[in-house]
Parts: sequence; structure tokens; C-alpha cells
Amino acid sequence: MSERLNHNPDVLSCLANLSNDEVLTPPEVANAMLDMLPQELFRDPNAKFLDPACKSGIFLREIAKRLLDGLKDSFPDRQKRIDHIFHKQLYGIAITELTSLLARRSLYCSKYANSIYSVTSFEETAGKIRFKRIEHTWNGEGKCQFCGASREQFDRGDELETHAYEFIHNGNIKELEKVKFDLIISNPPYQLSDGGNNASAIPIYQKFAEIAFKLNPRYVCMIIPSRWYSGGRNLDAFRALMINSTQLKEIHDFQNAEQCFPGVDISGGICYFLWDKQYNGPCKFYNMENPEIYTSRILTKYPIVIRSNQALPILEKIASYNEKTLDNVVSSQRPFGLRTFARPENDGELVLRWNGGKGPYPRNLITVGESFIKKWKVIVSRVFYEHAGKANSDGKVRVLSILEILAPDEICTETYIVVNSFDTQEEAINLLKYLRTKFARFLILQATSSIMISKNSFGFVPLLDFHHSYEDQDLYRKYKLDDSEISYIESKIKPMNEGVYDA
Repeated sequence: MSERLNHNPDVLSCLANLSNDEVLTPPEVANAMLDMLPQELFRDPNAKFLDPACKSGIFLREIAKRLLDGLKDSFPDRQKRIDHIFHKQLYGIAITELTSLLARRSLYCSKYANSIYSVTSFEETAGKIRFKRIEHTWNGEGKCQFCGASREQFDRGDELETHAYEFIHNGNIKELEKVKFDLIISNPPYQLSDGGNNASAIPIYQKFAEIAFKLNPRYVCMIIPSRWYSGGRNLDAFRALMINSTQLKEIHDFQNAEQCFPGVDISGGICYFLWDKQYNGPCKFYNMENPEIYTSRILTKYPIVIRSNQALPILEKIASYNEKTLDNVVSSQRPFGLRTFARPENDGELVLRWNGGKGPYPRNLITVGESFIKKWKVIVSRVFYEHAGKANSDGKVRVLSILEILAPDEICTETYIVVNSFDTQEEAINLLKYLRTKFARFLILQATSSIMISKNSFGFVPLLDFHHSYEDQDLYRKYKLDDSEISYIESKIKPMNEGVYDA
């Protein structure tokens, strides 16, 4: 009974467990991010801190705690220390009016900074945590020219939030440039609906990081989805920016986002990073499946970010053979030009494979992928079997979902991609068996950090002679993998059915 009475849970920990597109950061995660920084920063009375996407106010609150301890010598009087920290050092830009109130309540102990309940006295209600309602700037295609949001979704009345976040709209950062921040830290919003089919969304988290870099602070620290590692819509430029930056000092990677955000499922996982303007060197990369092991990497060695430190020596062994890889032959996203919603017709010379089965389809409607039509084709579903690599309770993943062979005159929608096509059924069967090996699926896993499998996902898988059949043991011997490397692959990948055609 006494333990129950003494239990005093942190309200921000409770809020952080709520699932939402705009995920709140648990206090322990915020402090893990702050621990990456040199702690003398919190003993500097001139240091300035900005959260450009305030939600719960957790980052500013935890920074305030560290400053209250670190500035004791500079300001022995506690109230003067509080006044200095809150008026001169901590700044926030809230993402909505509601989160502005929540952030002020966390930091000032009052949702209005000028109330009698505030721990420090301000003349204005906002204090240093402001919220400005910003309108989107629509282009001729009905998209916001700054964030890509859909006009249909976000051209709203005054009673609703616009979700036009101030920090990434209108290019209005001149005022912030004058402040000269030492640290910009945030958990920004991740995406916005762009009005596409199936409620598609466009990522926006990278825009917060890009603007933060432009402000040229001493440090940038953010927690964002990991999809930028190898894919993601409109993320190629951001990935290039990150892997080419020698100021990217640390990345902490979580393949299972629930390690950071309990109860929240984020496809592809989550990561937080530290960018240090004065640093110039390799990136220290932690994968939190084994947090004691890290690698110091030159990220430009690969065109994507490999999230498994233990996979790196395996990839290097295979790459040393200088063989072509399967991505050289894998089809584009729409192998026959047909969208997901294409359906069989009443009659036709071809057979269409769609996500509901098979049916006839007219040959004259196909103008893309014509060279595949008369061949034997191996197709895979574009959707990852697990939620972008998130392992089940046994710690293993299957990776590929539907894996099939299409006969001559069979085609498919963009639900699938064609891995390769052949003149003989035997070659197709051998490729299918190859893709069922743990070896091949392990390599696909290393190149995939989103819920979708693409051409690029096959960038590490050797393109072999499929007049021959391959089993895992053959491949382990061919590439001279040692027992520990084999054991690691076996520990990560589930077996698939042995039948040739069943998924």
C-alpha cells in the first residue's frame, strides 16, 4: 500500500505513450539525447537553446534542470538563476496552440507565462515559447510550396489548426539567425497528408533538420524516423546531405521505435543524431539492438546507411567479389505500367496478377515492360512482410511477403516488382529458391529501412547464374563467411516455405 501511495509518475511519460502522428518524447529519451552533448554547455550562462517544434516542452524542461544545476556558481540566488535561464537562454516555437500551452505549463509551471503561477515573470503570455498561426502557400498543383501539404486537406477555417509549422514555412529565419543558438534540439512532426491515393503522406521531418543546419548553431540534435537511411519519398537529397556531412558525430538507431516511444509503431524505426559544427570525422553509429557495440564510420562508403554494425563485415566480404547485384535487373516500381487499383477485364489475352488474385487483361493496354511479357518472371510484393524490419518476439524477420513466379503472358500491378525474367522456368525457380535463402533476405534487409521494398533493396544481393540452384550453405561457403557471421544471419532471418510457388 505504501508503495502505491508513493508512486508519482511523470505526466510527460504518460503523455508520451499516446499514439499520434506527432509523437511526444519521453523524458528518458530527451535526456539520452542531451547526454550526447558536452555537459559544460549547461554551465555556460551565455548558451542559447531552441526547440523549433515544441509539443510537451520536454527538451526545454530537461535543459532547464541541467542549467539550474550548472549555473549555481554564476547565479547563487535561485530565483535570479531561474529568471536568467528562462529569459535569456531557452526558446521554443510550438507546433500548435494547444502544444504551446502544454510546453509553457511544463517549463514555466503555467500555461500563461505572465500569470501569478509562472515561476518567472514575463510581460507577455507566451514568454519565450511562441505560437504563430501560419497559412500554407499553395502552388498551382494544390500543394504547399514549403511543406508539400495538400490544399484539399489543409486549406481550413480559423477553427482548425493549419499544421503550417512556422519553422519550415515562408523562409522566415532571419529573426532566428540573429540569436546565434548553441543547440537546436527537437522531435519534429514527421509527415503531412499530400492528398494522394490511400491517404498518402509526405515526410517533413527532414525540413526541420535542414533549416536547423542553415541557422548554423554549434549543435543540432533531433529524433526522426530512420526511413531516410535508404529510401523514403523526397528524402534522397536529405540522405546525401547527412552521409556527406563530416559534422555528423553520432547516430543512435532503433529498429523498433517502441524502444523510444512505447506503444507507438513507426515503420522503419527511429533514430536520433548529434551534428557538431566543430567536429570533422567519422560518425559513431550505435544500433540499439546491441547498444554496447558501435562503429566509427565514414558514411559515404555506401550510398545508404547500414543500420546493423554486425552486418558491415559481411557486406564487405561479399562486395570484395566485385559481382553485379540484383538491383541491375530488378524492374521499376510499375513493371507493366499498371497502378495498384488496376483490375482484370472481362476478356483479354494476358493474365493480370493483382492483390486479389488473377484474371484476364487485354494485351493492347500494356505499353510498359513488354519485353517481360513472354518470359518467366519472379515477382515479390513491394510491402515488407514485417513492419519495415520490426522483428517478432523471436527476434527474427521474414523480410519478403509474397514471392511468386509468373508464367509467360502473365503480368502484374505495381503491388509487385519483377526481380528478374528468364526464357526458362528452371531459371525462374532457381531465382525464387535463391530469394528464399536467409542469405539473400538478410542482404535485402540491410538495404531497406521503410515499409516498402524497391529496386534499391536488392543493391547488396549478388546477381548469380540461375542455371544453378543455391542453398544457404552453398552461399556461406562461396563467400567464406565464418561461424559468427553465419550465426548472426541465422539469428535474424526466419525460414520460408520450401514449396516453389507458395508464399
